[in-house]
Order: sequence, then C-alpha cells, then structure tokens
Amino acid sequence: MFNLLCVLGPTASGKTALAVRMAAELGGEVISADSRQVYRGMDIGTGKDLEEYDYEGRSIPYHLIDIVDAGYKYNVFEYQQDFVKVWKDCKNRNVFPVLCGGSGLYLEAVLKAYRLLAVPVNEALRKTLENKSLSELSVILSAYKRMHNTTDVDTVKRAVRAIEIEEYYKLHSCIEGEFPEIHPLIVGVDVSREVRRTRIDKRLQERLKNGMVEEVQQLLEQDIAPEDLIYYGLEYKYLTLYLTGQLTYEDMVEKLNIAIHQFAKRQMTWFRKMERQGFSIHWIDGNLPMDEKVMLIRELMETGCQSSSV
Repeated sequence: MFNLLCVLGPTASGKTALAVRMAAELGGEVISADSRQVYRGMDIGTGKDLEEYDYEGRSIPYHLIDIVDAGYKYNVFEYQQDFVKVWKDCKNRNVFPVLCGGSGLYLEAVLKAYRLLAVPVNEALRKTLENKSLSELSVILSAYKRMHNTTDVDTVKRAVRAIEIEEYYKLHSCIEGEFPEIHPLIVGVDVSREVRRTRIDKRLQERLKNGMVEEVQQLLEQDIAPEDLIYYGLEYKYLTLYLTGQLTYEDMVEKLNIAIHQFAKRQMTWFRKMERQGFSIHWIDGNLPMDEKVMLIRELMETGCQSSSV
C-alpha cells in the first residue's frame, strides 16, 4: 500500500497545483522538495505561490517552506532529516503526505531511503579549484560515478561544493537504515517543450512585474552578501548581478530566461535518469483538466499499477 504520493515535474509544469489538489482529496498535507523554497524572504524568485495552497476556501498545510533564513546554505543532508520528521509526524496524525517538487537530488535522497553524511568543508580541495571556471568544474563533476544534482549547479560556488561532496563520498559510505519504510506512488507532470517554454517566458515577465527585482534588492539591504545570493543561482544570481551593476536590465532578463529554460531541461534529464535507475514514474499529461488528472492518480493508487505512464 502506498504511504506517500510524490508529484514531480519541471518548473512551470503545474505540479504544485496538482499536489495541493491531491492533498485536499486525500486529507493530506504537502511536503515541499524544492531546494530554494526553504529560504525565508525568497518568495517571488523561488515561485512559492503560496496562494496555490488554498483549495475551495480551506488552506492545505505545507511543510519545508520558509524554514531557514536567506544567506544560509541549506543542504540535502538537512533536508533528509527534516523530511523524516515531517513524514513521521504526518503518519502519527493519520495524515497522508504528498511530496512535491522539482529538485532532483532532494526527491531522490528521500525516495532512495538512505541517509547521507554531513559533509565538512575541505579547504585544501577548494584551494585547488578556486581558479577554475564553471564549465571546467562541471566537467570534473560529471566524471564522478555517484550521481549528483546537476540541475542546481549553475554557479561556481555550488559546483565547488558539489565536487567537495563527491570527494567526501569517495572515502565515506552512506549510512544505511534509520529511515522510514516508504512506499511511494511517483507521478510526473509532463508538458511539451513548447508549452513549457511559453509558460516560463510568461511567468518570468509576471514575476518581474510583481516585484522580483525589489525582493532581491531588499535581501541585499538586509546585509545578505551578494555572493551568497549568487550562490542560489537562477533568479537570485542574475538579479544580483543586475543590482550590483554587472549586467544591464536587458542582459539580465535575457540571460535569466535562457538559464531557466536550461534548468527545466536539466530537471527532465534528471527524472529520465531516475527512470533508468529503476524508479517507476507515472507520467500524466499536464494539459489535462485537473479533475481528469486527479481521477488518473486515484486509479493508480487504488490499483497499485506499476506501468510508467498514463
């Protein structure tokens, strides 16, 4: 019997709305699997869209959103620990958990059911990497056998940290056990590349109009270092570069738009890789009416179907 519903998909696929609806249908709560939505004050740029958690006049509870301050470097080890606490709490309250997100490493770390080690800083390694470009670091990272979350590695600092983690795991094994026995139904929200591109373009313009620049400016005024915001990548990287005079507004918008499209493509590559490794992802057409998507998921939950697409 399934004890977790996982709704995954690339950015702008509509996964959050579906996860909220399913939580409402199942008497459940949503657990976020988004590596940026954990940060307070980073709302528009991370696409929290908290109004989506309201369904027919009632608020659907959500977890692992707004749990640490901007400027902090939250990691997958902490995410696993936090997820287990929330999952156990839901179970104890007889609430059905719905995991939702697009951060591949966070999702997989939970669904693989193992515990990672806390990885310390390796100053000597960082010294050897300090003059390398992002493309050079990406080549180094791709050579490791253990899969890493390349979807989020879009800054030099993040790439260095990723290599640091890989090097540590060459010498230290994962801690097996001490993880709840999870039986997930994994549903992927699939939209065509054309639809995804249109949605991303439209959403970026809406966020810029709705105060995304001002949000990043406020974070800078709170004495969060520019390099810390750049570390988070995507919106926070390019808007910080604009606000610190390193990019014009037009260049920022163009580069950010391209980066978001590339990010969505990497997300899909990650999910396909999960399938090759044995994860059964049931892909649902994201363009279907919501009621039809809900019906399909309910059928999967009732039948325990093991096919990979519907």
